Amino acid sequence: MKIIWKEVEEPECDCPKQVVLSEDTMRERKEKVISQMDEAGYDYLVVYCDLEHGANFEYLTGFVTRFEEALLIIGKDKTYLIAGNENVNKAEISRMPVEPILYPEFSLPNQPLKGKEKLEDIFGKIGIQDKRVGVAGWKLFEDVSLFDVPCWIVESLRQTAGRLENATEIFISPETGARITNNANEIAHYEYGAALASSGILKAMKSVREGISETELGTLLNGHGQRGSVVTIAAAGKRFEHAVIYPTEKIVKKGDALSLTVGYKGGLQSRAGFAAESGLDLPERQKGYLEELAIPYFKAVVTWLENIRTGMSGGMLYSMIEEVLPAGKFCWSLNPGHLCADEEWLASPVYKESEAVLKSGMILQFDIIPSVEGYAGVSCEGGIALADAGLQEKIKHSYPEKYEAFMKRREYMRKILGIRVSDEILPMGNADAYYKPFMLSTKALAVERADI
Repeated sequence: MKIIWKEVEEPECDCPKQVVLSEDTMRERKEKVISQMDEAGYDYLVVYCDLEHGANFEYLTGFVTRFEEALLIIGKDKTYLIAGNENVNKAEISRMPVEPILYPEFSLPNQPLKGKEKLEDIFGKIGIQDKRVGVAGWKLFEDVSLFDVPCWIVESLRQTAGRLENATEIFISPETGARITNNANEIAHYEYGAALASSGILKAMKSVREGISETELGTLLNGHGQRGSVVTIAAAGKRFEHAVIYPTEKIVKKGDALSLTVGYKGGLQSRAGFAAESGLDLPERQKGYLEELAIPYFKAVVTWLENIRTGMSGGMLYSMIEEVLPAGKFCWSLNPGHLCADEEWLASPVYKESEAVLKSGMILQFDIIPSVEGYAGVSCEGGIALADAGLQEKIKHSYPEKYEAFMKRREYMRKILGIRVSDEILPMGNADAYYKPFMLSTKALAVERADI
């Protein structure tokens, strides 16, 4: 396998369509969580939510509480929604039947505090006294006595519950979590956001030119009024000047390093390279960028895409990346690939010696981040779904347009980019693996093989 920089047919922008999660899917989600809750021996499961850490809560209710905190308390026979002034009425729209309880302290500062009932008193009325209670935040800790939800909530639970443990693994354990695999409806649902990010990155890459501003690129990246799963990045030259992480009015100049990132529910697209036509436009210290960094990196991306399979361990995939892109030389430190869903990084089964098995229904990002001293960043991040024949048949039957899009993307990767992805791979966006290290050029990286 040889990676070459050549003229490549540009993929079309995606035209994604939304798919609503079905009642059957919401019922299945509830059953998965309650089954794990029962298996772990919990009498109650407390699921925390705020805008940034609400994906486990949203998995069951269908919504997040925007600018307030909230708790979903799942018992054997009943589920309660504890929310502030502006979200307690959302009990009416919850996809999971809930009984609303107003707790004004979850409201925004200086809003009216109707009633002074303490949180531990609310917990007591629900009936968690002396019971075994699991708390789901958004992080996994080996020590189940650690919690990542606000202190006053944990302290109120400690005053009431008999035994309190971190139970986030019920949702996101890379081995057993309820959320790590998706059915056909969920994959079609998440494909919308992944394809929207794909469309944005293609529009932005196509529009890169001298004189364009970061904010203009940022406008092209964002789409359909959807809330991003990450901060949108359009950064030219030195990043994060004056601690500003958002696009600014800075103008792109030839030879600038350039980073573009946009993500929504279901997937993210990220590109890093140069506003250049070739290596001749780069600063002297960056002249070896293509050969020394971009090509070896892209070979690792190809290796990831060509070898990932259901049934393999995450540790095996990790070892393959370590072999073609040694961490000691290319200085990557994060997991080379991770799961995603409503949030950009759900959890990861891909780490050294991981025994977590990759399964049909997983949505994964190929996310490898080298950091080689002296060189600018490099990135061609995108996402795929792993789907066995049975799952693909369900997608084909229920969502024929989505299925056709998956097939076209797979064919593009094989025929145009030369990447031999397996039949289990469903690329989540048209931009997947399309990488132009020099964004003023029409050339992209692709695979050339000796056996062709």
